[in-house]
Order: sequence, then C-alpha cells, then structure tokens
Amino acid sequence: MPQLPPRRLTTAAMAVAGGLLTDTSFPQRNWWPMAIVGVALLVLALRRDSARWGAAVGFLWGIAFFLPHIWWANDAVGVIPWLALSVAESGIVAATCAVWVWVRRGTLVNRLILAQSLLFGVVWAVGEQVRQVWPFGGFPWGRLAFSQTDSPLLRLASLGGAPLVSAVVAVLGFLLASVAVTLRRADTVRVIGAPAAVAAVLAGSLLVPLGTNASGGSLRVGAVQGNVAEPGLGAFANAYEVLTNHVEGTEALAEQVGPGGVDMVLWPENSSDFNPRVYEDARVLVERAVDAVGVPLLFGTDRYAEAADEPDGVDARYNEMVLWLPDQGPVFAYAKQIPAAFAEYIPMRDIARIFSSAVDLVSVDMARGTEIAVVPVPIASLDRDVPVGTIICFEVAYDALIRESVVGGAEVLFVPTNNASFGYTAESEQQLAMSRFRAVEHGRATLQISTVGVSGVIAPNGVVLQTTGHFTAEELVATLPLRTELTISDRLGDAPVVAFTLLTVLSLLTGIVTAPRAKRRR
Repeated sequence: MPQLPPRRLTTAAMAVAGGLLTDTSFPQRNWWPMAIVGVALLVLALRRDSARWGAAVGFLWGIAFFLPHIWWANDAVGVIPWLALSVAESGIVAATCAVWVWVRRGTLVNRLILAQSLLFGVVWAVGEQVRQVWPFGGFPWGRLAFSQTDSPLLRLASLGGAPLVSAVVAVLGFLLASVAVTLRRADTVRVIGAPAAVAAVLAGSLLVPLGTNASGGSLRVGAVQGNVAEPGLGAFANAYEVLTNHVEGTEALAEQVGPGGVDMVLWPENSSDFNPRVYEDARVLVERAVDAVGVPLLFGTDRYAEAADEPDGVDARYNEMVLWLPDQGPVFAYAKQIPAAFAEYIPMRDIARIFSSAVDLVSVDMARGTEIAVVPVPIASLDRDVPVGTIICFEVAYDALIRESVVGGAEVLFVPTNNASFGYTAESEQQLAMSRFRAVEHGRATLQISTVGVSGVIAPNGVVLQTTGHFTAEELVATLPLRTELTISDRLGDAPVVAFTLLTVLSLLTGIVTAPRAKRRR
C-alpha cells in the first residue's frame, strides 16, 4: 500500500490540527483566537504548489473542523446525514483551497506577502459564500465570522457583515503563518511586521462605533421558553404538551409582570404543536395565554396546505410565526423562507432513502415562504405598529434574508427557534452566537427564544444581557431599544460579496494565464 512521504504526512497533520483548533473558537469553548491559529496552520499546509494537493489539504482541514462542529447533526438525524453534510461542506473548502493555489500563482502576487494575505481572505470569504447558497439552498454553519462574537473583530460586522469579518480572520491567519515561514529566513521586518499588523487590526477594530440608542422608542417584551419532556426527535410526541408548557409559562409571566407589564409576548418556533387556526383545542389554549397577558402574542406553528391550493399541485406545509391579538385572533403570519434541506424537506427523496429511512419521517415537504421577514405588531404604549424582524431558526445564518428584513423596516430582531432535536449539544449556543453577530451587523436589539434553550437577549452592540439554561422552563422580560438607523453593512448590501467574487475570478484567471509563463522563466 502506498504511503505518504514524511513531509506530506506532516502537512496533512498540520491541516487536521488547524481544523480541530478552529472548531474550538466557536461555542461552547469560544476561544476566538484559535480561528486565526487554525487558519494559519491551513496556510502553512498549503505551501506546496499543487492545486490537487491543496484540495486534499483543504478537505482534511474541513473534515477535522466540520465533524466536531456539527456533531449535533448526528444527535438529531444520525451518523450518515452527519457524515454526508460534513463531507459536502469539506468538499467546498477543498475547492476553495484549490482555487487559492491557482490565484497564488499569478505573477502580480506570488512574491508579495501582503497582497497574498488580502487575496487569501477574499478567496476564503467567497468560498464561504458558496456554502451559503449551494447545494440545496446552502448551509452557512461554521463561517469564521461567527467565531468572533467575543473578539474585537465583531465590531467590523457593522461595516461589511460576515464576508468582511471572515475575510479579516483569514488575512490575520495568513499573516501569522508568514511569521513561521520567515523565522527560518531571519527576516526581521516580516517577523516583527506581521504580528504588529495582526495586533493593529485587532486594536483598530475597537475604534468602530456601535449605536445603541432607542431612536424609535422602546419595546418591553416577554418571552417564554416552555421546554419539552425529553430531548430528541420524540420531544413533540405528546399531543399539546409543548403548547401547554408555553401557555403555563405565559400565565407565570403575567403574574410576574402584572397588567400592562409587557407590550407583547414572544414564543419560539413550533411552540404550538397543533395549529390553533385549525384545531379548536389549540385555539382555546392560545386564547387562554393571550387573555392572561392582554397583549399581542407572536408564536410558531405549522400550516398544512392541500395540493389543490398550491402552485405546483403537491401537498405542502409552512413553518409560520403567527401574530394573535386579544379579541381578534390571528391577523398576520410570516412563513419561513429557507427550509432546512433533509430536515424540513427532502431533496431527491428516493436517493436519500437508500442511505436513511428516516427521510420518511418528513412526510410532507416544507414549502418556502415568499414574503420578507417582517411582522407589524400593534403596540398600544407606542400608539403604532412596530415592524419586528422574525428570523426563524436556521434563517439566522443567511445574510441577505436578515438584511432584507432590516432594510424593509424591522426595528428589532426576533429569532424564534426550536432546538429540542439537538439535545445538549452546542447547536443552540452556536445559533446564539449568530444572533449576537446579527445584532451588531444590523444595529438591532435581538431576542433569541428557543423551545428548550439556550435563549438570550442581546443589545445592538452584541452584549448578551440575559440568557436561559438548556432544557429548562423559563421566562424572559426585556426592554429593547427600537432602532431605525441602517449600518454601513446594510447600506452596502451585497456589494462586498460581488466585489470579492469578481476579484477572485479575475485573480484565478490571472493565475491560470500567467503561471505557465512564470514557470518557463524559472
């Protein structure tokens, strides 16, 4: 059996170590500098001038990162889907690294460390963008930006969102790697200059101002984490249990705050396991909760639609957040726009069934909503409708959807989610980190409310003000600033991603065209 030469084994081990270290920068550990160190090890492993070897190294880094990072997928849906998702994401990392090898060959950058570091950051951010949209609508978990919520770099989110922050992390990792290379050459300028540049970027990030003022007034929100009887896929097996838990939590909240103590109440995704617009027993329970607090209630439930009512002529269901008003009932609903592939709908069902019979647990595929994630909630104390951004569960990982909500008028962000299927894994804390990132990116107070935790209240500057436990029944009460200002990131929109993509394509073509000439000259 052929074996890798010792140097390649060392390089491969370096890539694996880099992936493992990068995972520690995310919740539950939150060792954010390890993202920079992990990328630095990947850069060192990519020094060989071979696109195929670069792809192999990138794949090893990706597997070492994604297997532990999304371990919760194994907890929720089993080994095969967890492995398949990890391999798919690692494949995109492999392609990103292969592209980088070609970009680096360009005669304009192959001898300039600073230019290489900037281009590496750009290429990395484009690779993450590909993961956000492809395949099957994308899976943006594990973007470097989401590891930096305790880092000074978080402030950069307000300037350019996740693409900018991920690119900066990658640049810093590249500069750190250049130190290790130049140590052997006794290049004093680079040995001192690269760490100084890293420190300067981290310190300079602290100078980015973040607004927290309540330009649109304040909203006092009560949020209920009702809990379930047991973790896992069986959490919703007992009829009406989840809904009853949230009703009782709302009644406890009403006792706690008294009449008029909150402007509205928020429940999580799937908090009503039966649709109260269809089932009378569920309607009675929801109205009991609304009567207890006497204010609007925003809660999650599914809506099923028959084939005759759907454009494509097949049965469908929608994951909705429903606004229920006292004495009026349901008046508005937002439907989730990005259902999770292989969890809420099954692409290529016949093929997927070969690998896991669990696909048939999803008997009716979830359809996409078509309206932006904004719900107008009438608030008596403000004498107006307050547009709230309602970002359901995994939607918090997708840039454009949230930006569309904020630009569309959302003055505060709600992230209702159901994490019961993921047990005691890091999934809900990873999601809370994304909510923190979005708070800073858009300058909006953010409230993540989960059926089982972790839930949290986040200020517009990313500071976590309150959190709940995991698999506990708790209530949160928070006064949130309403804000109408748009951050630079919101104003720029997709411009950074478009610029990064064009620069990557141009650099790739330059590398392909000029590399053979440079090789002949050498």
